[in-house]
Amino acid sequence: MDFLRKVLKKIKLFVLYWTRIVFVKNNFKVGLLTKIRANVFGGFLADQYELYDLKHNDKKQFLSEFDWYRSRYINEPFDFAFNNKVVCAEILKQHIRVAENYFIKNKGVIYDFYQGVKTNEEIYESLKREGRLVIKPFAKGKGNGVHLLKYEAPSIFIDEQEVDKDCLFRLLDGEKEFLICEYIKQHPYADELYDKTANTIRMITIRDVQTHRPKIFFAVQRMGTSGTIPVDNGSKGGLISKIDIETGELTEARCLHSKDVYYNHPDSAKEIKGVRIPEWEKIKAEILEVADKLPFMDFIAWDILITKKGVCVIEANSSSGVNIIQLWGGQRQGELGDFFRHYKVIK
Repeated sequence: MDFLRKVLKKIKLFVLYWTRIVFVKNNFKVGLLTKIRANVFGGFLADQYELYDLKHNDKKQFLSEFDWYRSRYINEPFDFAFNNKVVCAEILKQHIRVAENYFIKNKGVIYDFYQGVKTNEEIYESLKREGRLVIKPFAKGKGNGVHLLKYEAPSIFIDEQEVDKDCLFRLLDGEKEFLICEYIKQHPYADELYDKTANTIRMITIRDVQTHRPKIFFAVQRMGTSGTIPVDNGSKGGLISKIDIETGELTEARCLHSKDVYYNHPDSAKEIKGVRIPEWEKIKAEILEVADKLPFMDFIAWDILITKKGVCVIEANSSSGVNIIQLWGGQRQGELGDFFRHYKVIK
């Protein structure tokens, strides 16, 4: 059985290599020969060749995209728990505030979490009551398939675009599976950065291999832009600012689709560098407390939204892309690289 599991894992990694590295979008328009070298000799994306400036920097200092895919098995056999947004929320809500799930569509049938089968009309009535709802797939990542639904009588909006009721129903009918959850109002500091998207913090906790206690390894503030509404994901073109773990202060922002550096938000004009996350010590303590209650997870990438009432976990992930971690320097010879070596992700 173990042999079969290892074979299946290798097959899956082989498929991921071709579909997620070789044939992935080349945002920087890297030349074909350079792209092939990056893909074949190290498992790097073409974009990573530019982001990490591998023409001048030693690739041995950086973790590759293929290293990330191998790291997704660190939490085995419990990695599945955070790969599904419904399961993840059910686990986390025992310990911390999460966005409440209202409806789920599974195999073409809509249910709520209390009273059984529902209809598009009932979702519409819920939207009218709540004012805003979020619809998203329950197994995809990188902000794919996420939409903000908004009702301002008598108008309906999807991702800030006014639509009619038929258009809303076409969206609902067009997906075989989705999750509809509570819209969370973010803290004023995040609204000031950019108020058209939920601007989440990606915080990474790892379990110390010596003490077996969780610690915060890395954190960034993500910010959406006019081109990423309604999400803030870096993979969609959102901005990423590193957070000083000790002080909660933001650096300048960067992007995964260009090498531009932003000291002010391009849409809101809000100064980014120097902003401090409110109640930062309390946020860290709360996340560490929850991570300590999940001893079966050695690596967690938390997506959290700060509100006036404190932390709300949007979701947690059993792995994190290495791009956002290495925008400020390679990690292969750093703390994350050592952590990956312990779990035999890299040599």
